[in-house]
Amino acid sequence: MPQFKVRVKWGKQKFNDVDLSTAEAPEVFKMQLFSLTGVAPDRQKVMIGGVVVQNDTWGKAEPKVKQNATFLMMGSADELPSAPVEKTKFIEDMTDEDAAAAMFVPCGLENFGNTCYMNATLQCLKVIPELKDALTRFSSSDPSVVSGIPASITGALKLLYRMMGKNQPDMPLLLFMKSLHEAMPHFAERDEKSGAFKQQDAHECWSTVLSNLGAVLKFSKPQEDEATAQLKFIDQYFGVEQQSVYQCIESPDEPETTETEKNLQVSCFIAQDVRYIHTALKKGLEGEIEKSSPGLGRNALYKKTTRFSRLPAYLTVQFVRFFVGKAPNSEDIVSKKILKDVKFQMKLDMYDFCTPGLQDKMLPIRRKYKEVEDKKIALKAKAISEFKAGELKAIDTSKAVAYQPYDFPEDPGCSNSGMYELQAVLTHQGRSSSSGHYLAWVKHSGNVWLKLDDDKVYMVLEEDILKLSGGGDWHVAYILLYGPQRLEKLAEDVPTAEDMVTDPPTADSSSTNDAAAP
Repeated sequence: MPQFKVRVKWGKQKFNDVDLSTAEAPEVFKMQLFSLTGVAPDRQKVMIGGVVVQNDTWGKAEPKVKQNATFLMMGSADELPSAPVEKTKFIEDMTDEDAAAAMFVPCGLENFGNTCYMNATLQCLKVIPELKDALTRFSSSDPSVVSGIPASITGALKLLYRMMGKNQPDMPLLLFMKSLHEAMPHFAERDEKSGAFKQQDAHECWSTVLSNLGAVLKFSKPQEDEATAQLKFIDQYFGVEQQSVYQCIESPDEPETTETEKNLQVSCFIAQDVRYIHTALKKGLEGEIEKSSPGLGRNALYKKTTRFSRLPAYLTVQFVRFFVGKAPNSEDIVSKKILKDVKFQMKLDMYDFCTPGLQDKMLPIRRKYKEVEDKKIALKAKAISEFKAGELKAIDTSKAVAYQPYDFPEDPGCSNSGMYELQAVLTHQGRSSSSGHYLAWVKHSGNVWLKLDDDKVYMVLEEDILKLSGGGDWHVAYILLYGPQRLEKLAEDVPTAEDMVTDPPTADSSSTNDAAAP
């Protein structure tokens, strides 16, 4: 479908090279004008050649849309806010809810009726800076981008994240939801009694968003890096590659066979003896399976051993908590939930689950991790000793920290160490994937995390995140998003002790401030 660069005249202002695709609803175009002018779509009157552009369809305006065509827009931006009438309230006098609103935190997303599954997914993915950069580079007018649902979802997400930065997410969120409903029509189903949208599975939404982004979102622009221009962003930053080796138990002399599989996540299967995430991962990678045996000419029992031959920079771990079964005292088939407590860590090391070849590649960078940590410990001890002796005169904390690349040069977007830090948690409260409530919990700064409950945002601490492991009707971790554990660069000149001190030691050096603000 045609893609155009058009001009828009609004009063005395003119905007050139505004992207427009007649394959998308006019409201997408109006949202772009909203971002340029601050005039909300419901206050816009957009015309071309004397024809008023509607929201849902281009209609008679479509034949007039051409390259460099000029649109006329009328409408005024919202009025400037009036001066505050309430007395200034200081942070120390605020409640936790008021403090969260006053601090620099991401804005929440409105729930349009059982759309928490979508909101939680979008808030978790928003913590990935590389994804936001790739969305910024995306243009639906790129000749290589085929119009359709993937392009529509990607463009809508680009606009949504941009407008969330301006605390104006409502209209872009509706636009994104419309695109999501086109991709998954059953997401638009409504309850016959209440008329509200039916609750959906957040993992299905997560997978749908990533698969559609993966179809059109490129790793980089051609002019930026020709070698990576054809790589797909989602495959590079989320793609997991597994190698499975099959050994026939009933016929030991039969040669082993190997299969390679690619996914965008790692699944953790929960059994009675599973208490920790590492146990769940191991159970999913080792087991027995029945498959056809060429030597025996029938199905036979095989030992299956799976290891990772590639790990992405951002690792999605899904706890398989839902299964299908019969409802109590009924023949109805319903989704049931496993509430079992499965502990997870803030830092995750996947080295033991990798193939020997990948482990060998990872060893040099993993040795550097140990070198840096040992060096920091030694310098910290020296700094404390000098401080107590009265020899430390000045502390410089202004130096920016430089980091080593977290990927291999030949495989951008992968993990070169297998070492991760938790960035976001998507939780579910309830007994079924099609009911209950979904939340996003994202890392903010240091020990501070954010609890994103649709349009409400609260500050919480790291210890609150570890309580999401399950075991009851409280919010239970359903999807974990791990990001790369960053390695500081080793400077040619050894840093001084002053460089390593951030806070002078107190009389009780073991005490910590659990309520540290970001």
